[in-house]
Amino acid sequence: MPLGATRFGFQGGLPPLEVAYLVIAGGGASAAGGQANQAGGGGGAGGYRNSYASETSGENSTTETPLELSASTSYTVSVGGGGAKTTNAAQPGNGNSSVFSTVSTTGGGSGGNYWRAARTGSSGGGGGSTGDGGASRGGKSGTSSEGFDGGNGGTNGSTNFGGGGGGGASAQGVDISGGGGPGGAGGNGLSSSITNTAVTRAGGGGGGAGSGSAGAAGTGGAGDGSRFNNNGNDATAYTGSGGGGGAVSVGSGYVGGNGGSGVVILRYPAAYSAALAGGATSAGGEQTVGTEKYIQIETTGTVSWS
Repeated sequence: MPLGATRFGFQGGLPPLEVAYLVIAGGGASAAGGQANQAGGGGGAGGYRNSYASETSGENSTTETPLELSASTSYTVSVGGGGAKTTNAAQPGNGNSSVFSTVSTTGGGSGGNYWRAARTGSSGGGGGSTGDGGASRGGKSGTSSEGFDGGNGGTNGSTNFGGGGGGGASAQGVDISGGGGPGGAGGNGLSSSITNTAVTRAGGGGGGAGSGSAGAAGTGGAGDGSRFNNNGNDATAYTGSGGGGGAVSVGSGYVGGNGGSGVVILRYPAAYSAALAGGATSAGGEQTVGTEKYIQIETTGTVSWS
């Protein structure tokens, strides 16, 4: 059934303006190791809320309810940027919130390193390896319906241990407990067909590796971790995914990856046309799919319908 006719029958005139949404916040940045032979944890995915069809949100088992809106009224759209990576031992940034009308999501938590604890967020950042001392802490989900925890980094009293994976929209980041120094994989994202094509977004970043294999990114555009003297990988823009953890075997100067910016995607009856203002922009503008349209909004501003 088309939007507007799902719960409200109509004859003649315009159908109700029922708007389904996918709102994803910016993903968290990841960290580098912080000191020799250490690795950073992956960034957590940005908060994921979805009301399209029967698709779920981040830890929710059911879809949310589309919004019933009014034509000729402007509604706020805020698209959160991804968290920013920093130099070796500094704390990387959390992702930023995304908003559509009354729907708000929390930014993803940043990954930790030897000196800095991972941060909480919609999905938590992965803990850094702390084999020589210090406390490894995986971030926890700030909003339980939006994402999952980050994984713990290696802590068994030796060097060359990996960072934990960042939490994703559908799964927790992988813990590292010892042995060979691999990085933890990021938690997987979630798939949505709100644009009429199944696309996975909001994956957790992979943890860096002191030795062994780097942590793989969770599905959905997250950054892979790296190993030895390498920077972590940036997440893909407009996916809300976490950046990948960096690793240091000797010296310093390495960084984790940036988090991916968020996105707001709206789907509504084709009888209406959307207009963006206040700086909001769309990739490709409105797209028509049968009796419905969708629009992918990538910058902050307002949206209205006529």
